[in-house]
Amino acid sequence: MTGSVTALSETTDVFSAAQDAGSAAMFVCRRRQGLARESRAAASASVLEMLSVLDAEGWVLSVGSMFGRDEPPSAYATGFAHDVDVVGVFEAPSLTAALVGTTRLGEAGWDTLFSTEWLLGPREFAPVSSGASRTAAHPWGFLALWEWNDAWQAATPAERREYDVDCDVAFAADVAAGIDIAGRHRLVASSRWHHLGVWESPSFAAVDAAMREHDRVADFKFTTSRHYLGRRQDLAELLESPHV
Repeated sequence: MTGSVTALSETTDVFSAAQDAGSAAMFVCRRRQGLARESRAAASASVLEMLSVLDAEGWVLSVGSMFGRDEPPSAYATGFAHDVDVVGVFEAPSLTAALVGTTRLGEAGWDTLFSTEWLLGPREFAPVSSGASRTAAHPWGFLALWEWNDAWQAATPAERREYDVDCDVAFAADVAAGIDIAGRHRLVASSRWHHLGVWESPSFAAVDAAMREHDRVADFKFTTSRHYLGRRQDLAELLESPHV
C-alpha cells in the first residue's frame, strides 16, 4: 500500500457534494462482560442523558435522522454475524465536536458498557434517499469502510473517471431497490480506512443483490474494504441489553 491518498470527491449522477461540515463518529463496540445489573442500568441512564445533551448541541444520533426523519438514537446489532456486538454512526457538528463528544460519552458510561473503536471524519457527500423508507421500515444497516489500494494509486485520471461511472450504475441500482445511502465520510485522518459509507436497507435480500451488482461492475478492484451488517435497534435497547 502506498503512503499517499488521493481522494475522489467529484460529484456524480448519484452523489452530490456535502453542504455542511458535519463529522461522522462511527463506533464499533464489544460489550463488556460481567457487569452487575445495577451498574449497567446506571451507565445506560447516564449515556442516554449525555445523548440528550449532544442532541441539543446539534448532533445527529441515527442514520435515519441524517435523512431528516424524527426518530430516537439508534445503532445496529451485529453479534449474529461479526466478532463485534454493536456498530453505528452519529454525526457531530464538526470534527472537533466529534472528538470532544465521544470523550464525554465515554466518561458518562459508554466505556463502562463497551470496548469501542471510534472512527471520526468529515462528511464529503450528501445523503441519497430512495424515498422508500418514508413508507416502509428499513431494519438492516450496512456499513462499509474502505481504503484505496495500490491499483487505484497507479490508475490514470481517465481510468478513475471510468471507474466512478461504473460504480454509479451500481449505486443507482441500490437506490432504485429502496436502499438509503447516507452519503460518504472521509476517515483518513483518524484510521487506516479512507472512507465510510452507510446504507439502510429494507431487507437482507436487497443488500445481497446490491453487493452482487457492485461486484459485477468491479467496484472492489480499486479498494480494500471491511463491511458490517446489522439489525437496526433503538440505542436505549442496545445499551440496556447484556446479550450479544
